[in-house]
Amino acid sequence: MTFDSEIAPLRNQSLEQLDRASLIHPFTNLRAYAAGDAGDPRIVTGGKGAWIRDQNGREILDAFAGLYCVNVGYGRTEIADAIAEQAHKLAYYHAYAGSSNEPAIRLADKMLSMAPAGMQRVYFGLSGSDANETQVKLVWYYNNVLGRPEKKKIISRRRGYHGGTIISGALTGLNVYHAGFDLPYGPIRHTTAPHHYWEAEAGMSEQEFSVRCAEDLERMILEEGPDTVAAFIGEPVLGTGGIVPPPAGYWEAIQAVLHKYDILLIADEVVTGFGRIGANFGSDVYGIRPDLITVAKGLTSAYLPLSAVIVGERVWEVLQKGQDHYGPFSHGYTYSAHPVCAAAGLANLELIEREDIMGNVQSVGPYLLESLRAAFAHHPKVGEVRGVGMLAAIEFVDDKDRKVRFDPAEKIGARVSAACAERGLLARGMPGGDILGFAPPLVLTRDDVDTIVARVGGALATVFPNA
Repeated sequence: MTFDSEIAPLRNQSLEQLDRASLIHPFTNLRAYAAGDAGDPRIVTGGKGAWIRDQNGREILDAFAGLYCVNVGYGRTEIADAIAEQAHKLAYYHAYAGSSNEPAIRLADKMLSMAPAGMQRVYFGLSGSDANETQVKLVWYYNNVLGRPEKKKIISRRRGYHGGTIISGALTGLNVYHAGFDLPYGPIRHTTAPHHYWEAEAGMSEQEFSVRCAEDLERMILEEGPDTVAAFIGEPVLGTGGIVPPPAGYWEAIQAVLHKYDILLIADEVVTGFGRIGANFGSDVYGIRPDLITVAKGLTSAYLPLSAVIVGERVWEVLQKGQDHYGPFSHGYTYSAHPVCAAAGLANLELIEREDIMGNVQSVGPYLLESLRAAFAHHPKVGEVRGVGMLAAIEFVDDKDRKVRFDPAEKIGARVSAACAERGLLARGMPGGDILGFAPPLVLTRDDVDTIVARVGGALATVFPNA
């Protein structure tokens, strides 16, 4: 039994102290944080557009939109009002056994109207991770229905990111997500990361490198056995692996190999979906013809958690056939098609359309990349400035001419990110290299871009004072 006298001291602590005493934070040094050795938490109290405000009243430019997700920006009362209205009307009902609700129905219909050709149905979850868990289950089910029980392996890519649960974490091709968790797990394989700067041989063009990536994939398929490989999953643009647009010709070459061996293609559009690179989907930009699509983040601009699997015609036909053998489709979550989350998603997509937010990406996105390149591409410690749409990254190297990385112990990416934060700018130190990533709200303005460039410049002057 807990007595009031035992919990009274906690009630008298500050929010910062309570946070350290009560929460486990993702990707945080647990011991140092709990002991107070990692500084105080940043407690966010509000925001507007691309800017947030912390507990001390400090205004901070969020150049990563939370985690790539606050696409329409902070403080959108339109979405808040839609959430409140739906919560008053119907806060929850499940979607099992044919039950439904109007927001989920209308949101699914809206998503299919936006999706690439051939998409047939939408299955709702709550996070990109659970959506990719669903994808793997669908792929396995699909091949069981077709009488191919050995065709179960999923090929992902090194430096790809697909989530943090067991299978989605195994699909993720970043060691930091595997260490200590017994991952990767199951029939998961990883092929070449499509990053021309680091992976291509000297003198190799992007087109030539794309051919080599496809050859590497085909070699892996043949080594594993084509009858055992079920699907390939990839982000149209590598996200957490470093914000890396694909080299020229990449997706065309990859898809030719998948078609040759009857392998499903899962497009992980959690980051690129709903306007992040200036189109409804990254698949539209790169000519990707997916069988399955994963979405989350930008679906609600993170105003409430919601994810989805969008199922293409090829898979949908087989799922229906499975009912004859396995009975009703036995997969679901308590909160699938949650009406309040769906209302947030519908309001978000309507707002994106009404305000032509993708038009802003098409205008301001190139200005962001051009400004970063103009300011930093010639810096002696910058190896590459890259990006597409409202995604950009600066990668730092110790020796630019010889393309030599920094010693990881120097933690250059993290130090630059911290120096930006000290100047009121949130840009992410990315795993997989010394990389500073940008994925700002899609409502970013040109004035915001100028602020980003100025504050990054100040950060680099601190981290590289002699450069």
